[in-house]
Amino acid sequence: MAAQFPEVVLASGSPRRRELLTLLGVEFRVQVSGEDEDSAETDPHRLAAELAALKGRSVAALNPDALVIASDTVVAVDGVLLAKPVNAAENADFLRQLSGRTHQVFTGVSVFLNSQEQTEVGRTDVTFRTLSETEIDYYAQSGEGLDKAGGYGVQGLGQALVSRIDGEFSNVVGFPMSVVIGLLRGHGVPVWGALTQEAAPA
Repeated sequence: MAAQFPEVVLASGSPRRRELLTLLGVEFRVQVSGEDEDSAETDPHRLAAELAALKGRSVAALNPDALVIASDTVVAVDGVLLAKPVNAAENADFLRQLSGRTHQVFTGVSVFLNSQEQTEVGRTDVTFRTLSETEIDYYAQSGEGLDKAGGYGVQGLGQALVSRIDGEFSNVVGFPMSVVIGLLRGHGVPVWGALTQEAAPA
């Protein structure tokens, strides 16, 4: 008799998260939360955890027998939060703040199964090279950063902004693979056909 695994529901409309979850060999469907994700929290680590949980709770309530996974990414420089820029001018302002400096990317991942909830947060430090005004304007006008926390996408044109990444690259994309794998396997969902991390041969 084939093993029974919980159905996986991704509570995110992000194409990047869909792509990364697909790469893990996990079958899933997407159901986006319509809940308000505003929060008064200002600590970026706690905010990432809270927003991920908020995204997932309403979807989990509608899918009590499924494993619901939700994620949210927060960018901060010197403790100042940089959300999604509202227009190209604000995007350019974000890039000026990030130019030549190291900032932090926090991604919260929440899973819900059988009325239980677990959230973990990944952190990656990203350093931008020093950008010229021409480069800042070019990137801001591209529009790539408008739907992304911090105002840039590291997997696209924005990779040209970055000089160093300390930590997990997929965390900057918005779905830290090591965290996701651990949470999925810990709740009975196989990744790459395995429920556990097998030791490498000696």
